[in-house]
Amino acid sequence: MIRMFHVQVTYPNRVAALQDINLHIRKGEFVFLVGPTGAGKSTLLKLVYRGIVPTKGQVIVDGVNVARLKPRYVPYLRRNIGIVFQDFKLLYDRTVYENISFGLKAIGATNSEIRQQVKKVLNLVGLEHKKKTTPHLLSGGEQQKLCIARAIVNEPMILLTDEPTGNLDPETSWEIMQLLLHINLRGTTIIMASHDKLMVDRARKRVIRLEQGRIVEDLPKGIY
Repeated sequence: MIRMFHVQVTYPNRVAALQDINLHIRKGEFVFLVGPTGAGKSTLLKLVYRGIVPTKGQVIVDGVNVARLKPRYVPYLRRNIGIVFQDFKLLYDRTVYENISFGLKAIGATNSEIRQQVKKVLNLVGLEHKKKTTPHLLSGGEQQKLCIARAIVNEPMILLTDEPTGNLDPETSWEIMQLLLHINLRGTTIIMASHDKLMVDRARKRVIRLEQGRIVEDLPKGIY
């Protein structure tokens, strides 16, 4: 599903964000990226959806070398990748329903397809009763559920989550974690960057630990 071969990312200021990354994530896996701030977790996620390209090495996503992908094909790659950020990036002047349907409209889905898909994900994340609500009236946990619903509404193969529970209390964080685990059971490959050691230990999924841009530990179902 995702392979990286001798990947290096060096930013214009000559900071090496990633160094000699070799990685294989199989279809349907749930993988945590852990490590201190600045270790390279967010940079690694950006490589997968071609937010950046590697300075050296290869990044293969579903058989496609994303660094060689022509710009006009990047949107097609991203249709198969859902992304959830810590800071939500919601449309606060739109309703919950409109936030989720926005991306489907952008790719030309019919009104019938939109209604069907939005209803499905609203039920999945438990926000069907809030579909006419604007995001600023939702709790932090509900806003993150909305972000997840928006990210998976077109049923992507891969879901990338960057500190999705970073601003939430422990109880709400575990609720979000359970939702992500359920989505993973449905077949979606998930990569989650996290600082939450207790939650990572509790989930008992594969853990990749980064330090100074290098993979220093890869635990199949580890406690780090």
